[in-house]
Amino acid sequence: MEALSLVVLVMTWLLVTLAFLKKNSTSWRQRHPPLQLPPGPKPWPVIGNLNLIGPLPHQSLHKLAQKYGPIMQLTLGSFPVVVASSAEMAKQFLKTHDRVFASRPQTAAGKYTTYNYLNITWAPYGPYWRQGRKIYLSQLFSSKRLESYEYIRVEELRAFFSRLCALSGKPILLKEHLSRVTLSIMSRIVLGKKYFSESEFETAAVTLEEFQEMLDELFLLNGVLNIGDWIPWLDFMDLQGYVKRMKALKKKFDRFHDRVFYEHKSKMKGLMEDFVPKDMVDLLLQLADDPNLEVKLNYDSVKGFTQDLIAGGTDTSATTMEWAMSELMKQPNLIEKATEELDRVIGRERWVEEKDIPQLPYIDAIMKETMRKHPVAVLLAPHLAQEDCNVAGYDIRKGTRVFINSWSIGRDSSFWDKPEEFRPERFLQGKVNIMDVKGQSFELLPFGSGRRMCPGYSLGLKMISSSLANMLHGFHWKLPEDHMKVEDISMEEVYGLTTPRKYPLVAVMEPRLPLHLY
Repeated sequence: MEALSLVVLVMTWLLVTLAFLKKNSTSWRQRHPPLQLPPGPKPWPVIGNLNLIGPLPHQSLHKLAQKYGPIMQLTLGSFPVVVASSAEMAKQFLKTHDRVFASRPQTAAGKYTTYNYLNITWAPYGPYWRQGRKIYLSQLFSSKRLESYEYIRVEELRAFFSRLCALSGKPILLKEHLSRVTLSIMSRIVLGKKYFSESEFETAAVTLEEFQEMLDELFLLNGVLNIGDWIPWLDFMDLQGYVKRMKALKKKFDRFHDRVFYEHKSKMKGLMEDFVPKDMVDLLLQLADDPNLEVKLNYDSVKGFTQDLIAGGTDTSATTMEWAMSELMKQPNLIEKATEELDRVIGRERWVEEKDIPQLPYIDAIMKETMRKHPVAVLLAPHLAQEDCNVAGYDIRKGTRVFINSWSIGRDSSFWDKPEEFRPERFLQGKVNIMDVKGQSFELLPFGSGRRMCPGYSLGLKMISSSLANMLHGFHWKLPEDHMKVEDISMEEVYGLTTPRKYPLVAVMEPRLPLHLY
């Protein structure tokens, strides 16, 4: 009997306990309803959904978005990741909730290639980044300063056209020549002169080829899917060898920057009170000595900003122009339409000037269509949720990484008619006619939008539109006749921080203006 009484007592105690726990559990659920997360694939242990990401991540995410919708959540390694694949979802993150998603996640590339997050691209949201952006917008990229550098852009473009004319009738790798002219322009604007040698008879800090290789490596390493960034406890192993390459690249840039800054500082010291900044490095070094700055700029800050300026203005412009020429050479009739406009507006007795661009709507349409179909940044640099936020009815947790798939947005068939076709005419009619590329039209985001929009977009537009217009105005373009047809132009991509062609475009050109202009 005593044993039975003990069993009854224990059972009664268990029932009371269970009832209490159930009541408290119900109360807790009422106070803490389950999170409504965006739809997405079920993750695997440890790797999450990394197995779903191929060598072209933007295309992998585009395919997943066809299944899960314009906002979806994945788990990449140890981190939740939300991907926006429509204009409306991009607007939610870049405008409606811009402040919440204005920061950047920490990555090995940010740590090792940008001087521990001291450039504008990877710096976390805060006083340092706000001050840096203010410097970019109010001083480095002000309208007055960009106008003062127009003579540099003109001189280097004329030298570019002269080199092309000398190669008339010969097959060339167009990207090499585009990279050279954009690098020359940015070097003179940022550094005051070209610090690379262009021939074996010149001496300089680096050769043109070496400097271009450094920039190519920088863009590649800033865009790779580094396992240590996504599974932190594997970071120390550097399984892919990327961190080792980042450290080696940093040493190369250090040597280059030290040479540049030594010359600039010597000039500043020699002139003392009479010193007047002539280039962007001059301005940055002067600001580094300014005691009134809210956040003190150090030597590494100037390195980070300088590297940002050169890299941001070089490969992006060259890549966009190569894609534009690739599409135009696949459809020669488009080149005919462009040259008809150029002949009518400009004539054949002079080159196109920057002030002429507003009168060339078809050239502008070609540029926009290129940026739609081949955005340089197919995935905008990742954003980071600084706090919990509700976006379009879904709960986004603090610490979530957010990607805007601009490549996917440019192929949204609910907005773009026949998005796989290259049709500049679409930007000359209807609602698309008033669309700009300056961050206000979320269907077209080549430079991003909101707080994290590329601060140098105005210089980029000047370089791309002027170069493209004059390349079409000054030359007849065709493929090498002996072994290439229009159908042979591959449009495959290589993924990185920028997304260039997998196979460089080979072209043949001949002058179409009077020879004395070259």
